[in-house]
Amino acid sequence: MTPHPSTMLDAPSAAIANAEFSHENVLISTGRRSGLIITVAVHSTVLGQALGGARMWNYPHWTDAVADALRLSAAMTLKNSAAGLNRGGGKSVIHLPMGVTLTDAEKRDAMLDLGDAIESLGGAYMTAEDVGTTAELMAVVAERTAHVCGLPTNQGGVGEPADATSAGVYASIVATVEALFGSRDLAGRRIVISGLGQVGGRLARSLAAAGAQLTVSDVNLERKLLAAELGADWVSADEAHRVVADLYVPCGLGGALSPQVIDELNVRGVVGAANNQLARHDGAAALAERGILWAPDFVVNGGGVIYLDLATQPDADADAISRRVAAIGDTVAAIFRAAATHGTTTLDAAERLATSRLTVAQPRS
Repeated sequence: MTPHPSTMLDAPSAAIANAEFSHENVLISTGRRSGLIITVAVHSTVLGQALGGARMWNYPHWTDAVADALRLSAAMTLKNSAAGLNRGGGKSVIHLPMGVTLTDAEKRDAMLDLGDAIESLGGAYMTAEDVGTTAELMAVVAERTAHVCGLPTNQGGVGEPADATSAGVYASIVATVEALFGSRDLAGRRIVISGLGQVGGRLARSLAAAGAQLTVSDVNLERKLLAAELGADWVSADEAHRVVADLYVPCGLGGALSPQVIDELNVRGVVGAANNQLARHDGAAALAERGILWAPDFVVNGGGVIYLDLATQPDADADAISRRVAAIGDTVAAIFRAAATHGTTTLDAAERLATSRLTVAQPRS
């Protein structure tokens, strides 16, 4: 791979409302060990040190990975603010060319390079596991920087946040069902889960235990084993959104709610763990026009960051953290009420909630 020089793009914190470029810092560098292009995007530190996971994924071009880092880091600012955390938004993305799979040794090199990149930002950003990375890989990052959390418990860390993320999504599903049907009971509700990874798989187990009738899908056909275990129906990944059900639960990668998908949905509500679910910002209005209640993703999937932030505090209280994660359902319900009261989309209501904290915290010139 031809090396690319490290590039630092700077913008003042006041640019948070700039639609063209709202980030404080974006570091794009080539790892000296791995040769991989690494993007660390710090969107905002208005509320505190930026927190967001490290994604390692295949993209057609390195600029696609950069664009993903920009989108994801901006969403993290909203997520952390809506969750009531004193954390800013950031994200790191390691670009893997299409078709490339790393060996364990190559993954280690990539994580060491990521650690160096994060350390160079002087504490503006803290990372954790995300798609394509694990708690064990975060332990490698920790060899090069202290600005990483979610390390394995057997190494003194708090572990990966998938349980908390799943719990927050579950609470949001309950709130959405109550808003749609007037009852919090999930028994007999028809729910389609698209994506059975770390969070989606946990969520499927919880929903099945609550008596929901599940239809599931995943691009990894090995996940059919989980479907069989839970007695869930299986459909192909490209057909999941067309299934007639009460809820559609996207738990894969972002952009799942394209204009075509929104037009083809056969559900009353959408609530899931995936980040950046809307392929276009106006997708929220399109969903509302079809009478589909959408629970904004950056609120729904906030359980993981709540866990990572609170569990790493010296006075961490597991019960208090669980209550805080469960309260995501209350926030979702409040967003639904605010949207109905003001005649706006749920996205508008959620963004208003998040930006209100950012505006108060924004330093005045």
